[in-house]
Amino acid sequence: MNIVAIIPARMGSTRFPGKPLAPILGVPMIGHVYMRTAMAESLSDCWVATCDQEIMHYVDSIGGKAVMTADTHERCSDRCAEAMLKIEEQTGKKIDIVVMVQGDEPFVTPDMVDAAVQAIKEGQAQGAGVACLMGTIETEKEFEDPNCIKVVVNNRNEAVYMSREPIPTRSRGCNKGPWLKQVCIIPYTRDYLLTFNNTAPSSLEIAESIDLNRCIQNGHVVQMALSPDRAISVDTPADLAYAETVMKNEDVLVKEYLDVVKSAVA
Repeated sequence: MNIVAIIPARMGSTRFPGKPLAPILGVPMIGHVYMRTAMAESLSDCWVATCDQEIMHYVDSIGGKAVMTADTHERCSDRCAEAMLKIEEQTGKKIDIVVMVQGDEPFVTPDMVDAAVQAIKEGQAQGAGVACLMGTIETEKEFEDPNCIKVVVNNRNEAVYMSREPIPTRSRGCNKGPWLKQVCIIPYTRDYLLTFNNTAPSSLEIAESIDLNRCIQNGHVVQMALSPDRAISVDTPADLAYAETVMKNEDVLVKEYLDVVKSAVA
């Protein structure tokens, strides 16, 4: 089975311009995401999809693979769909599963990628064409943060709804949780990604600015699975500073590639 990770990245983030090349321990964030994702045993290959030459050149400099995409995409899933077709054309190999890993997930681990792949494989038996990891919300601040996408699931760990608002509500005195968040490692089957890409954006997707609400609103199964590792996304410069502190003091995986990446860039 040909399982390919695609990491969409662009310099023009409205909340944090230039984010993919923002340094963490002297290495651009996209470098951390690429190196850590590529370690996953379930993957056949790993690519970055971008519309910016700066990102393309950087990925080339560390020996990675990157593909140029249009600069008109508003959704990461649209960029991944274009990239998938271009990668198939370049390699001559049809892709079975695309694992979309957001470029602002510098703490992604191989185990997280493998868990996401396992989730889509299991979810296919229930008709799922897409899966997604989720993590536990640890603080009230995170629960209230609109950058943190909250998710509600049913008893089969299928997504019921996703929101940037704090859901499910705590206003009725329920403080037991668990409160869950989306972790942006999202595998799609090839055919479902193309179907999704050709489906009009839904009203709930637009209202929340969350791609997977398009699937939910159209009655499609979104298989969720708990992440085996802690996820820390970077949405703001403050998040970047926190990520650097955690990576320096607590992260073990970074030691496996940091010196190699620094040498490659030099």
